[in-house]
Amino acid sequence: MSSAQPFVLAEPLKILYQDQYLVAVDKPSGMLVHRSFLDKHETVFVMQTLRDMLGKHVFPVHRLDRPTSGVLVFALSSDVARLLGQQQEQQQWRKFYLAVVRGFLPAGGQLDYPLKEQLDKIADKFSRTDKEPQQASTRYQPLQQVELPIPVSKYPAARYSLVALQPLTGRKHQLRRHLAHLRYPIVGDTSHGDGKHNALFKQHFNCRRLLLVAKQLQLPHPVTEETLVFSAGLNELEPLFGQFGWPVDERYYQQQFAALFLEEKWQKSL
Repeated sequence: MSSAQPFVLAEPLKILYQDQYLVAVDKPSGMLVHRSFLDKHETVFVMQTLRDMLGKHVFPVHRLDRPTSGVLVFALSSDVARLLGQQQEQQQWRKFYLAVVRGFLPAGGQLDYPLKEQLDKIADKFSRTDKEPQQASTRYQPLQQVELPIPVSKYPAARYSLVALQPLTGRKHQLRRHLAHLRYPIVGDTSHGDGKHNALFKQHFNCRRLLLVAKQLQLPHPVTEETLVFSAGLNELEPLFGQFGWPVDERYYQQQFAALFLEEKWQKSL
């Protein structure tokens, strides 16, 4: 989304879960989580929209990049925000994403590839620039493939994969940078992706967003310790998946995440 085009919320923000302690929403692609002086033209934000819907203050406890859609959690008090922050530090959250990438990803695996901290020229102008790369780990598994009879670059057809992802660390743009490192960049990524394939999706599918969804989040309730599972929708990507013959049933993705990212299987393979 261009900085010259302010985000417009076409329909009410979808609440996935709410109790007296926290609330989870399905953040649309292109919507900023909160106000930022880097995007002064924007007037619509998740945090303020949710506050107005609930009639109470909300406390952000994690973030999603502006072009990424999916599960976003807010605390309803500073004490709960602190507890949720501690959970993340102790790696008690399990996050699962879906991405559409260029090419046929042949097999799954775990990428352990340190990432140098990305600094913003304005927001981080006083930050150190000589830091060592930070540890970053991502598990990935291909789910579906499609070949489109559309010439792109020097090839007669375009190939894409639907990939399930589990980030084990939370570095800035980690999934986008890791998939680009694997040579399977996410479609719609204007920073780390392939411009020819981004243009193909705009031209043939009128798809102008980053094809990355924070699909599911599992965490212990900060007060009751009950396991909570929040799942975001495919939303405007559902017709695209339908065209490709890919599943749109929520149960399919729940089953895939549970089977493919079972911790015991990964510990044996590492």
